[in-house]
Amino acid sequence: MSVSLTENAANQIKKQLEKRGKGIGLKLGVKKSGCSGYAYALDYADALAENDVVFENFGVKIIVQQTDLPVIDGIEVDYRREGINAAFQFNNPNVKATCGCGESFSV
Repeated sequence: MSVSLTENAANQIKKQLEKRGKGIGLKLGVKKSGCSGYAYALDYADALAENDVVFENFGVKIIVQQTDLPVIDGIEVDYRREGINAAFQFNNPNVKATCGCGESFSV
């Protein structure tokens, strides 16, 4: 099982955690949503839960619930700036299809 960050994503998460003033890392998960089935859920993590798995890249922790791992195993989280837009990008090898609006995916 693996979940990874690019250096750009790690730097952005560090900045956001510093600005927030607390947190141990980024919580990455999935929720049932949209027309394709799943959507990514991002949040700050202030503590670990019993079923959390921790991955670390570039000094930044990514926390994932054990139950979400089969859907996002192998994912790489990137942070890209395109023109005036900047956002996290998810490179998930498990995705079979995405919806037209890009908000949800199926595995």
